[in-house]
Amino acid sequence: MQLFISQYLKLFFVLTPFFVISMFLALTGDFTESKRRRLAFRVTLAVIVISFTLYILGKYIFQVFGITLDAFKVGAGALLFLSAAALVQGGTGGKEERDNKGDIAVVPLALPVTVGPATTGVLLVMGAELNTLAEKLTAGGALLCAILTVGLLLYAAGRIERWLGQTGLSILSKLTGLILASIAAQLMLTGIKGLLG
Repeated sequence: MQLFISQYLKLFFVLTPFFVISMFLALTGDFTESKRRRLAFRVTLAVIVISFTLYILGKYIFQVFGITLDAFKVGAGALLFLSAAALVQGGTGGKEERDNKGDIAVVPLALPVTVGPATTGVLLVMGAELNTLAEKLTAGGALLCAILTVGLLLYAAGRIERWLGQTGLSILSKLTGLILASIAAQLMLTGIKGLLG
């Protein structure tokens, strides 16, 4: 249960939900409420497919490219830290805003807005470092719950915007950035210890 809760909280913040909501609202400003909700459903499905592909294939990707898990932790931590710094400063964490109003569910909302380079790194590391089937299933359940929580937030994005306003969303994005910076520091420290040990 402790593994589930810790992975859920980590993954929820790694998915940068408040930044994702801000981008979602910016890209769907002229959408009706029902169209926004349908889009939120499609984005959630796309994020599930992308995230679980990365999570399941993580170990094999390391084997194919001959990358050590510790080296990748350092790299993923650095990317995550850059994303965190950009969120705190009010940027986009390296995620590109698109003006294209076509089908934006997969690109850019699922990839790279929700599952950006830093999220990809965390998912690959998580999939590679968990060994037992029980751990993998628990973390997989936590990942699914984190994605569904973000999906529910997107589904209710219009209401959240009315409750919090852009200022409230900006504050939550900055808090998310601070939490991401802590996760990044821990990831890098673990990787450096592994490389030096």
